[in-house]
Amino acid sequence: MGTVPAIRWFGLILTLLFVLSETEVKAQEKGTRVYENRLTPLSNPKPLLADHPEFVAPIEEVTRFEAPVLVDDPDADLNVRAWRFTYNGRGIIEMPNRLRAADTAVIMVHPWGIDDGQGWKTPEPNGVCDFCTPAKNELAARHTREVVNPFLKSLRGRVSLVMFSLRGPSDPIRKKMYRSFTHRPTAAERTEGQKELKEKLASLTYKGEPLPKTLTISSDQPVIDYFRQFPGLDASSRYNGLHFWDVPVPITKDIDTNENDVVIFDEDGYGPLRDFLKQNKVRHVLLTGYATDMCYCRTTAGYENLSKDFNVFLVGDASLATFPSNSTPRFATNAALSFAALNQLITQVSWVKYTGTKAVARD
Repeated sequence: MGTVPAIRWFGLILTLLFVLSETEVKAQEKGTRVYENRLTPLSNPKPLLADHPEFVAPIEEVTRFEAPVLVDDPDADLNVRAWRFTYNGRGIIEMPNRLRAADTAVIMVHPWGIDDGQGWKTPEPNGVCDFCTPAKNELAARHTREVVNPFLKSLRGRVSLVMFSLRGPSDPIRKKMYRSFTHRPTAAERTEGQKELKEKLASLTYKGEPLPKTLTISSDQPVIDYFRQFPGLDASSRYNGLHFWDVPVPITKDIDTNENDVVIFDEDGYGPLRDFLKQNKVRHVLLTGYATDMCYCRTTAGYENLSKDFNVFLVGDASLATFPSNSTPRFATNAALSFAALNQLITQVSWVKYTGTKAVARD
């Protein structure tokens, strides 16, 4: 009597194995695979994003899990460990990823050349640009030099593309200075573009109005009247002077650029960027740049666009959020990345490891 149930169970197991095998075959035929969403609790893990605490406050969630490999490319040579947060899963989930560097682009959002000696500078006495004060711009410039630039240099020549997004249209000056989607300038063009840029930036006065000495406010709504006349951020010609935003913004001098790097012009829109990446067989994007809470997510090369079509990894410590009311971006950047982690994968510079043998292209 006991052998009949055993035979039935054995048959059931064989049927189940057949169904699972058939599911995997069908998945492979469709270019998909079955992902085991298996969460293993991590015991006493180290804080995340703890390598550069001056710029980003470390992430210290209590509950963390390890999940299986998510991106798993054949012939992978770029290891990118990453994490995300889920309220439903009650914590942070970390997972390894194995990428092909040849299918990967590194993009830096808005490395504006402001207050860096190229000529474009914060207008006085009260103008605002980039991180909005000269002191905050200098802190961001140091972050670029110390964190972002070494990261870009470590991957240039190994990944498919290194790219920079800049505000404005694809104007004639910058098309001579930088490689774009449709043009690769000659050395002579680059020299001519640099000269024209210097002249263009020098044409501004970089002077705006002083702060208002008096305000007209009503007895009924003085708070509304106060902020209407004296907002916390006014980047118009009132304080920045005429034509401040009409110039071709260059890549900051704090980045060691290469003639093969590609510039993305915001006003060209996301479509041309998407198409260019796909034409170059890019499937993965490592995203760096500024500002985590604004341009980094919502502009042409921001993650809200890119994550529709590519596997995006936000390199958390290679980004800075704006930090009003504070002398440090640590907590603002932590908060912006923590929120982004609901629907994005976050990595960090030390978690991106190239394992191949391809030599780095020297500048």
